[in-house]
Amino acid sequence: MSEFSPQDIVYMRQALCLAERGLYTTAPNPRVGCLLVKDDEIVGEGWHEVAGGPHAEVVAIQQAADKSRGATAYVTLEPCCHHGKTPPCSDALIEAGVAKVIVAMEDPNPRVAGMGLEQLRKAGIEVACGLLQEDAEALNPGFVQRMRHGRPFIRCKLAMSLDGRTAMASGQSKWITGSAAREDVHRLRARSCAIMSGIGTVLADDPSLTVRLEGEGDLRQPLRIILDPHLSTPETAKFLKQPGESLIVTACTEEGVQQGLRDAGAEVVVLPNGGDAIDLVALMAYLAEREINEILMETGATLSGALLRAGIIDELIVYMAPKLMGDNARGLFHTPGLEDMDDAVELSISDIRAVGSDWRISATIKEVAG
Repeated sequence: MSEFSPQDIVYMRQALCLAERGLYTTAPNPRVGCLLVKDDEIVGEGWHEVAGGPHAEVVAIQQAADKSRGATAYVTLEPCCHHGKTPPCSDALIEAGVAKVIVAMEDPNPRVAGMGLEQLRKAGIEVACGLLQEDAEALNPGFVQRMRHGRPFIRCKLAMSLDGRTAMASGQSKWITGSAAREDVHRLRARSCAIMSGIGTVLADDPSLTVRLEGEGDLRQPLRIILDPHLSTPETAKFLKQPGESLIVTACTEEGVQQGLRDAGAEVVVLPNGGDAIDLVALMAYLAEREINEILMETGATLSGALLRAGIIDELIVYMAPKLMGDNARGLFHTPGLEDMDDAVELSISDIRAVGSDWRISATIKEVAG
């Protein structure tokens, strides 16, 4: 018999819905929700709204006040047990006198990693873990991956026609998809810590790489990351004039060129790879050190192909428009060397849904040959 009741599942789903309210605002912290229940009544609820602000458990306890004593707490992530920008949530739950804590998943942060649960048990609180764990992990893919594997979660966004083309032979690509799909992309941007693109896209399209969503207020602008091996970015590039921060990653060590871009508002970081290429693996480690959880890749076929071959892409989001662009139009990935069916890249499709007049396909990479 499962240790969790049907009602436990209902309450944890509500806690997950609370956590999702922080989808655009909590980075680099995880999205966490908490529900306090006593005598089958919800007496407190909270979610982590912004990094540096009170955690979900504290918000719920403050709302419940004296009703916290003897209550059951449903928390989507193990309560922290260390001092960061805020005091430990495990201490807050103990002091509030809760009787039981049900947790969706153990915190992958090695500073917590089961120690928060153990502290609660030692205080005499009944503890259970693992309820809707997959749902909880899916809410924080970047935080989980950064803690477990030392790199961000890379989500690669692409738009294509029904015949798999991303731009006309001339390079024209506006607009393949409709307005609903483009708004959906801005929601992907809003949940990301960073938007990454390549110098080819900058020179061809001069993008802003910002979040623009009506009705959402002043959203945090993700870090803009441009991979530019030879520092070809014009100092007049549109993304340099936008609110938020811009990071140009290069293999070029020429101080004069770097200074010009710094004066234009960019941070410049040199990550060579034994020549004039950027070491993508080193880049991922560097970005993890900067507490970057989720990155949205918005780039052309060349860089997307390089990331695919390097095994760095974690999720593909492909918007497919009901258009045919012809044989001469440009393809989705530049993947030289794929000659036989045995060389084909295997995908696992997790979701297909209509977005306006287009289709959005979500997939993970099963295997890249070689």
